[in-house]
Amino acid sequence: MLTVRNLVTGAALACAITLTTGTALADPYEKYRGTEIVVSWPSLAHFKIAEELIPEFTAETGISVETDPLQYGKLRDKQLLEMGKAVGDYDVVSWVVFWKTEYVQKGLLTPLSQMFANPALVDPNYDIGDITPAYLENGGMVGGPQGYLDGPSAGLYGIPFSAQTTMLAYRKDLLEKHSISVPETYDELLAASKLLNEKEGIGGLTGRAQSGHQANDFFLTHYGPTGGSLIDDNYRPIINNPKAVKTVEMLAEFVKVGPVGMTSYGYGEMVNSFVQGDAAFYLDASKIRKTVEDESKSRIKGKVGYALHPTIDGNCGSGTGGFAMGIPANSKNQEAAFLFIQWMTNKATDMKLAEMGGDPIRTSTMNNADLQAKYEDYPVLVKQLECARADWRPLIPEYPEIDAQIIGIAVSEAITGTKTAQQAMDEANAKTEALLTEKGYYAWQ
Repeated sequence: MLTVRNLVTGAALACAITLTTGTALADPYEKYRGTEIVVSWPSLAHFKIAEELIPEFTAETGISVETDPLQYGKLRDKQLLEMGKAVGDYDVVSWVVFWKTEYVQKGLLTPLSQMFANPALVDPNYDIGDITPAYLENGGMVGGPQGYLDGPSAGLYGIPFSAQTTMLAYRKDLLEKHSISVPETYDELLAASKLLNEKEGIGGLTGRAQSGHQANDFFLTHYGPTGGSLIDDNYRPIINNPKAVKTVEMLAEFVKVGPVGMTSYGYGEMVNSFVQGDAAFYLDASKIRKTVEDESKSRIKGKVGYALHPTIDGNCGSGTGGFAMGIPANSKNQEAAFLFIQWMTNKATDMKLAEMGGDPIRTSTMNNADLQAKYEDYPVLVKQLECARADWRPLIPEYPEIDAQIIGIAVSEAITGTKTAQQAMDEANAKTEALLTEKGYYAWQ
């Protein structure tokens, strides 16, 4: 399944393409040369880097690619519109992980298992087992006991692309100045945040505490290590459980010693507060290093260290998220689309993307000795993914509404003092159960 271009060049071609049996080597892309596909993905950094590699893909495969990069907030609506048609314009779509179950439930995606069962399509060196398991389950698997994870009934619908976990970034210069050890627990992180807020006059831990989706992500990032969930095995919400309430109360303490204006922060404001030197700690998406090292955005290059997500009661439980890619059920060019996804996520391309500043998905990439020597966060990333949770939020179709309109508002009310944490989470629990009841989740109970 190797292309002639991969095997030989120049005058040796005539001799090399004929085997001793007299059989010519196959070109697995021959059938698809001249095909044009359209890819829908967000206009974010990783995808802009990936676009630089598309000419190389086209040169190798003969498949032309048009991308339709959209602002993240507009992506889902446009994809739902196109995938709802009898024949859509998109051949590949990239989704945020919590959209996957809705897409599958509505019959909008093609199962990738049928593609991986076709030896004419699958590169024997692809090695899907090398893709980080938590990323693959979180972004691409639908089914299992709760409908959105791995399990006996699960199917593969996507391959992670720009996936991420969570890790701690910290101002190593400030920790050294005040003889503070790198926090390994949340108690240590809160104590260090209070001390540096007092001694240096800057925020301790920064976070995205803006009401809605951002506040819920803030909550879940720090709730994950408790091992807690938002729904039980029967889809009953447990949002107001003691661990969740305690987490929200803890977040209110972090906000008190955080950077000024933190309750209005989205992701961008949170990152900016850290790289501009207004906060001593960042604990969120693992892609922070690229911004720290960007001198056009950062004032703290060379002053940052990276560590594992702190624990609660000894539990390691970082989050998983980001994006995955799959094939719409109404795509006209499904096999060519599969070849694009396969090429963009194979070992060689994953390595190139990492070297260019993209987000790796493969264990072999993150374990690469040269990359680990070059990027200080890579050894931490490898260790962190050993305990990353694929199930740190319920990826049911109703999750976007629960996320932004219920829990995200409740968390904001609690950390700003409008309501107590218990009151806010009790109300969120009741609203979530009412929503799931309306959607028929308890019809069999």
